[in-house]
Amino acid sequence: MGIRKLKPTTPGQRHKVIGAFDKITASTPEKSLVVGKRSTGGRNNTGKMTMRYIGGGHKQKYRIIDFKRNKDGIPATVKSIEYDPNRTSRIALLYYADGAKSYIIAPNGLEVGQTVVSGSDAAPEVGNTLPMANIPVGTIIHNIELRPGQGAKLVRSAGAFAQLTSKEGAYAIIKMPSGETRKILAACKATIGAVGNSDHGLEKSGKAGRSRWLGRRPHNRGVVMNPVDHPMGGGEGRASGGHPRSRNGLYAKGLKTRAPKKHSSKYIIERRKK
Repeated sequence: MGIRKLKPTTPGQRHKVIGAFDKITASTPEKSLVVGKRSTGGRNNTGKMTMRYIGGGHKQKYRIIDFKRNKDGIPATVKSIEYDPNRTSRIALLYYADGAKSYIIAPNGLEVGQTVVSGSDAAPEVGNTLPMANIPVGTIIHNIELRPGQGAKLVRSAGAFAQLTSKEGAYAIIKMPSGETRKILAACKATIGAVGNSDHGLEKSGKAGRSRWLGRRPHNRGVVMNPVDHPMGGGEGRASGGHPRSRNGLYAKGLKTRAPKKHSSKYIIERRKK
């Protein structure tokens, strides 16, 4: 999976860097695994705008992803690698031996025709899902559960990976992509390998219109507003705006937002790097 830099034939093409679609093998999704998706425009159930700068965008269909991988011991063949508008990573369509179909997040190196399997007896190979108690120390993993059977919650975006560094009793010690080291129950499942489409971070939209296609409306900075609209607004000329803070006055940088008595703090061995 590479990237394409376009020739500067127009102002919008000049800085445009987009992902290549050479690894994608299917143009339409599996109909049985697709549901309709409504856009909110940032409004809640009463029609009040609760999230600014959201609206418009291309119509999308939601692909149902199997984050639980609970069909243990049943081998599945990778039928296709597909694009998913709802996430940065690519997805893979699996055909199980018993006739079932499902989508998974496509890890790096997963090819069409490859066989993947889940369960405690699975081999620690790319695309296979197994409890962390059965994964060798030092293995690169993604799609990590926080509670057994809950489904993958961590390390799901393009190019992300974590590392299983050691095991302590009922817990596995994981080095997260953020740099944080934390304990997770070894009974939780994880998938071997890193998430694919690792060049996603190098992409540049090139023009404002591409953001509009994604449903992102123009985002204006607080420092250009008036004092009535934002704590950082006002001033003569181009005033810097003082300490960065949100629209309701909370510090945006340097203020610790994690609850001091949060129950999961006891599982964190080393906090992420600032």
